[in-house]
Amino acid sequence: MTIPAGSLLTAQDLRKAYGPTTALDGGEFSIHPGEVVAVMGPSGSGKSTLLHCLAGIVMPDSGTIMYNGREVTAMGDAERSALRRTEFGFVFQFGQLVPELTCVENVALPLRLNGSSRKEAERTALAWMERLEVDDLRKKRPGEVSGGQGQRVAVARSLVTNPRVVFADEPTGALDSFNGERVMELLTDAARSANAAVVLVTHEARVAAYSDREIVVRDGKSRDMERVV
Repeated sequence: MTIPAGSLLTAQDLRKAYGPTTALDGGEFSIHPGEVVAVMGPSGSGKSTLLHCLAGIVMPDSGTIMYNGREVTAMGDAERSALRRTEFGFVFQFGQLVPELTCVENVALPLRLNGSSRKEAERTALAWMERLEVDDLRKKRPGEVSGGQGQRVAVARSLVTNPRVVFADEPTGALDSFNGERVMELLTDAARSANAAVVLVTHEARVAAYSDREIVVRDGKSRDMERVV
C-alpha cells in the first residue's frame, strides 16, 4: 500500500504475534481527516489487532505507526495514554458504559479525567447527547436504557473531547438492524461534521457501506479496496 500524502494516521509493515499465532503479518493502513475507513475481514483475520495497534493500545512487534507527524510506535506508555485521552475516541461493541454513573456522567467522564469541572464537562456532554438524540436519558443509568440508546450514549462519549480519530470496534454488533443503522448514521454524520476520522472495524457489509473506503484484512495482511459505486 502506498501511503497517500496528507494522511492523519498511517501504519506500515505492522507485525504482531501472540506466541506462535501471527495476528498481523505486514499490515498497512492510512486515513485522512474526516474520512471513514472500514476495516473488514473474517473472525481471526487480525482486524481488531490492527485497530488496537493503531490506537496505541497494543504495540506491534515491528513496523511503524505515524499519527499527525508523530511516531506512535516510539512513544512510551504515558504518552500513548495521553493520546488516547485527548485525541482519540472509542466505541466498542457493548458500549462499556460505567453502570454506576448516569448517562450524562458517562459522556462527561473523558472530560472529567482531563481536568474539566463537573459543570463544564456535563454542559458539553449534554450538547453531544442532544446531537445523538439521547439527551432525555441524562439522568438514567446504563441498565435503564435500551441497547440502541446505550450505544448512542457511547458514541456521544467517544466524541465529547473532539477527537481527531474515533476507533469503532463492531459498534453495531450487539444491535438489531434498525438500531444499528441509526447508530451508524449518527456516528458518521457527527464525526464528519467534526472532521474526525473514523476507523471502523466490522464484518457486516451494511455497516461498511457507511464508510468512504474499505481495507480488507486477511491472514494478517491488509488490502485497500476501491469502493465500487
